[in-house]
Amino acid sequence: MKTAVPIIALIVAALLVLSQSIYTVDQRQYAIKFQLGEFIDAKTEAGLYFKVPLLQNIKVYDRRILTLDAPRPDRITTSEKTPLNVDFIAYWRIIDVRKYYQAVTGDEELAKQRLAQTIRFSLAQEINKRTIHEAISAERDKIMATTRARADADAKQIGVEIVEVRLRRVELPEEVLPQVYQRMESERKRVANELRSQGGAESEKIRADADRQRQVILADAYRTAQKTKGDGDAKSAAIYAAAYGQNPEFYAFYRSLETYKATFRSKGDLMVLDPNSEFFQYLKQSGGGKGTPRPGAK
Repeated sequence: MKTAVPIIALIVAALLVLSQSIYTVDQRQYAIKFQLGEFIDAKTEAGLYFKVPLLQNIKVYDRRILTLDAPRPDRITTSEKTPLNVDFIAYWRIIDVRKYYQAVTGDEELAKQRLAQTIRFSLAQEINKRTIHEAISAERDKIMATTRARADADAKQIGVEIVEVRLRRVELPEEVLPQVYQRMESERKRVANELRSQGGAESEKIRADADRQRQVILADAYRTAQKTKGDGDAKSAAIYAAAYGQNPEFYAFYRSLETYKATFRSKGDLMVLDPNSEFFQYLKQSGGGKGTPRPGAK
């Protein structure tokens, strides 16, 4: 019994030493081994590892994607000298734990400060050369992509990868909103007046062209009408001439009847003529051939 106690104590001590000599690395972690405070090794794969108790110690770091949230919006000026409040969020992760520890001594807050400084500088460069419209909407994706690429190149120097940079908010400061809205209103009015001017000029052009076409159409119609009328008069004269040639006496009689019809159309018409005038020659002959015959009649 007396010999069993030391053996048990020895076994317990051995188990304690063994427990202090073994450590595990989770698949979501990196591990760094230190000996008397000095870096000696880094474990990047999950598994079971050994260390020397009391002489060596282990620090673990998260290998998952971490978040960098800007504590406050940054004021950045556009190419139009207009200030904007820019708020961003970034996602990053450790890819080289050895370099990460050597660069920032494994301090996550120190790493965030460096990454935030790099991202702010890149965002300022990109927004400084763009207008408000481009910064807010037209080229927002391009700004984020360029900023991520530049920040990632710098982050590699401390063993970190920038996964993504997102612009959460890009807006005008409250104190400059009235001036910006007034400028936008003036610009819209200028564009509207310019469009009205262009529309008026185009309207006058269309109206002048329509008047010209109208004059051309009327002239063509008048020419065609005159030609048609001339052809009709010629045909009429030819018909009259042919009719006169066939029976001059009947033609003269028909023309006289037409003249009588036109002259005595109204009961109120009054004419003062010599009864022996040629105008009444056929009226005089209407009584059975009596009266003075027409000169040349047989």
